[in-house]
Amino acid sequence: MFQRQQTEKECLLCGKVIRGRSDKKFCDDYCRATHNNELKCATNNFIRNVNSALGKNRRILESFLPENENMKKTSRDKLLQLGFQFKYLTHTYTNQKRTVYYFCYDFGYLPLDNDWFLIVKRNED
Repeated sequence: MFQRQQTEKECLLCGKVIRGRSDKKFCDDYCRATHNNELKCATNNFIRNVNSALGKNRRILESFLPENENMKKTSRDKLLQLGFQFKYLTHTYTNQKRTVYYFCYDFGYLPLDNDWFLIVKRNED
C-alpha cells in the first residue's frame, strides 16, 4: 500500500511544530500577527513620519493666519524656527500667471524675494 510521508512543518516565527491544516505557516495567531507586523513595520514607520511632518507643516502655516485672514507674509527664518520642513508638501498649484504655490493640505505658501513667503489658505471653491 501507498503510505503518505508526513513531514513536520515548523512555525515561520518561533520554530514550533505546526499542527492542523497542511497549508498553515504559523503555530498560532500570535506568531502570525507578530510576523506580519514585523514585515510592515519599516513601511509603516516611514509613512507615519511623513504624515507627521506634513501635519506639523500644516499647523505651522495655519498658525500665521488669524481666522479672518486669507494671506500673510513671513520670513524663511520664522518658518524654520518653528520646525517647518520645506521638503514635505502635499501638492502644488499653478495659477494662470504661472505662479507656483506649495501646499500642505489646505494651507500653502508662495516663495517671494529675499527669503520671504506669502502664507495662504486655499479657497473652498
